[in-house]
Amino acid sequence: MKNPKVQVRRKPRQSRAKLTQEALQESFVQLLHKCHAHKITIREITDVAGVGLGTFYEYFSKKEDLVALTIHQHVKSNAEMLKNYAQSRMELSTKLSFEDYLQQIIHFQIQQIQAQQFLWAQTFLLERQISSVESYQKSYAMMVQMWHSILEPYVNDEGQLKRISLNVQRVCYGFVSQTLLVEPEFGEWQVLEVDIFQSLGKLNFE
Repeated sequence: MKNPKVQVRRKPRQSRAKLTQEALQESFVQLLHKCHAHKITIREITDVAGVGLGTFYEYFSKKEDLVALTIHQHVKSNAEMLKNYAQSRMELSTKLSFEDYLQQIIHFQIQQIQAQQFLWAQTFLLERQISSVESYQKSYAMMVQMWHSILEPYVNDEGQLKRISLNVQRVCYGFVSQTLLVEPEFGEWQVLEVDIFQSLGKLNFE
């Protein structure tokens, strides 16, 4: 069954409004560590955030809209972190091979996911339960664009760059998301990282 398109009633334009919306997202994540998402009530979210129910409905029409936005912001934050890390690698050394550069970026990505393993496991699960097709496509496209920016210094041909960026996202996302969906408390991260590298090595990057 197709999920309805997520609607955010009010986009925060002032810093105070933005902080309120962020507080609601942080409250949901905090509660998520204590119980399943479907058991968390809007009242509990607003109580933890220190705002009233009316404030919640200024921004969201239902809890699912808050959940979908939280997922999107979490993915967006991760993408920005990876781009910043990639930029730091380029500034430190201009002699990195493409393979070494890509391996370092993926290693960093795995470390960040492992550090927030519970949240990522919940994100992948809720992504399938809550996000509309449009929201999922938007987040996926954002990650492909992230890889496009990261790999651009090494790939001159635009068509090839688009293909490689998509394939790297397919492999990384597929391995990590499927692993955490099946085994939320997965522990063999070094093995998973090796498997990702081996799979990427089979792709034609020429």
